[in-house]
Amino acid sequence: MLIPHLHFTGDCVEAISLYEKAFDTKAETILFNCEYNLGCNDDGIAHAIMKLHGQTIYLNDRFGNKSFSTDIAVHLIVMFKTTDELLACYEVLKQDSITLDPMEELPYSPLAVQFIDRFGVQWGFMVEVTE
Repeated sequence: MLIPHLHFTGDCVEAISLYEKAFDTKAETILFNCEYNLGCNDDGIAHAIMKLHGQTIYLNDRFGNKSFSTDIAVHLIVMFKTTDELLACYEVLKQDSITLDPMEELPYSPLAVQFIDRFGVQWGFMVEVTE
């Protein structure tokens, strides 16, 4: 099993709230830093689990040795069944996002858009081609 893990910089609670709204889901698990004795001076998330389109993802506020990080790009692709589903989700996430590839029809998708949300997560939204 491969599980994407999204690390945030203190705004994981806000990201979870936005993703719950955009993807019409609820976090299954939310454990705060205080519960792991990782510092109770903030509301940081130590570990959270959500399902987005049936895929389990982990989320947390980065803790531990913060002097190391990677610039490896992770791009999450979400396949929607209809253009209406894609547009509804994108409408929620597009605020303060950076568009990488504008919304357009592609040879392999009736509608697609690529963007980086306000938390720095790169998304690719596409509509599945059904034959």
